[in-house]
Amino acid sequence: MAVMKKQVFNPYLPAYEYVPDGEPHLFDGRVYIYGSHDRAFGTKYCEGDYVTWSAPEDDLSDWRYEGVIYTKTQDPSNKEGNMQLWAPDVTKGPDGRYYLYYCFSFYPEIGVAVSNSPAGPFEFYGHVHYPESLHHGAVLREYMPFDPAVLTDDDGRVYLYYGFAPAAEKEMKLPNPDEMDIPEEEKEKLKKRMGGLASLKLGENGMTAELEADMLTLKEVPRVLIPGGHHTEGTGFEGHGFFEASSIRKVGSRYYFVYSSHKSHELCYAVSDFPDRGFVYGGTLVSNGDIGLDGRTEPVNVLGNNHGGMVKAGGQWYIFYHRQTNGTEFSRQGCAEKLTIKEDGSIDQTEITSCGLNDGPLKTEGKYPAAIACHITDPSTVSVINYQNPVMQSQTRITATEDGQEQFITDIQDGSVAGYKYFDFDNVKSVCLHLKGSFCGKVTLFTSLEKDSIIGTAEITENGSICVPVTVENGCHALYFSFAGEGRGQFFSFEFIS
Repeated sequence: MAVMKKQVFNPYLPAYEYVPDGEPHLFDGRVYIYGSHDRAFGTKYCEGDYVTWSAPEDDLSDWRYEGVIYTKTQDPSNKEGNMQLWAPDVTKGPDGRYYLYYCFSFYPEIGVAVSNSPAGPFEFYGHVHYPESLHHGAVLREYMPFDPAVLTDDDGRVYLYYGFAPAAEKEMKLPNPDEMDIPEEEKEKLKKRMGGLASLKLGENGMTAELEADMLTLKEVPRVLIPGGHHTEGTGFEGHGFFEASSIRKVGSRYYFVYSSHKSHELCYAVSDFPDRGFVYGGTLVSNGDIGLDGRTEPVNVLGNNHGGMVKAGGQWYIFYHRQTNGTEFSRQGCAEKLTIKEDGSIDQTEITSCGLNDGPLKTEGKYPAAIACHITDPSTVSVINYQNPVMQSQTRITATEDGQEQFITDIQDGSVAGYKYFDFDNVKSVCLHLKGSFCGKVTLFTSLEKDSIIGTAEITENGSICVPVTVENGCHALYFSFAGEGRGQFFSFEFIS
């Protein structure tokens, strides 16, 4: 089992780092995180180049920055850097090298880069394409090559997974080179590469195809792996059809396909005895609002899209996913939770927590950033994902200081609740909050959302530190801060006093 040398909580990387779509892989005793790269106050998805972090599999508190591993201008299709690198995946190929699979924005093409090390840097290698015997070796563009995942099986065979399947069937226009801010000669090259196609049908399902050992050439025409769109009726995937975020793992002799459903905030799984067929719906692994957990229908946090994967490290299974900050979809951060794969192969939905990768509950010692909250709600919290709704920019939410180095909870208001799971309470006498802003009123501390679990209350009359005397039994508890009053405030940190 992993033994953490220090505490770790969600998000597990430093507060200034935004690596969503996290795909964790265990290589040579270290867990590497490959994801896209957002930024604080981002205005688009994935504005940064790819970076990776890694940690020893027996100590997932010790994350090390490996640096930039691939830049968006390394691919010949994006020399001017006008498109963003979206969610990638990495596999160790049959030749012992490491292959990075990626896509640009909605551009219908899967790029591949290669490195001799899982820590990179990676060099451009090529684009996934058909053999000359199929479509004259053309680059794969059908059924929206998007969010690629890749598996090198124990027998050395390699499988590609991808897809983007909105709930409704529709036509998707390819990027129009004439509307892109690139030189005229690049526009002409791009038109030729696109083969004169005017439109491509969106992939209505999750897709798969086997690759040759060169890691680029398709052995076959891609085919349906699991259903999406309007194709779920009578399949067992009803209500949880494929949307995006393909991820694949082999567990023993079985294959687990992790994906984002049409609900978008949840990661689901399907399981099969084969890598490319026979998948049946398994259930929900995690929702970034805990929707579905124990029948919950209202979110405990800001909802948003989700993407991640599973990894076994130090004998423990984990699911990596991401959360939204700043009231947008463009400043997402990686989180992780423990999973248990039962003897029958099924996996129950796990709850989102603050302790995440930690060995157990967090200690009630010292100061914690308020932004590790796993529960943030107020009376305006909505149970649908709609970042065009102005309420998303005024509700209680996580944001960052102007330099992006520190995060905090903003727009604390009447009815706001910030919650943390879990702490190992040990002779705690008071909890002190560090607040700023104009909020005045009362803060009440609970150990659960039940009203009979109040452990302390205090008046808030000015900015600064507010200490709340508490009466609480020793042991493992959640901790909730409930605010009632007027004005708006910012919640930066809290500290336990024994």
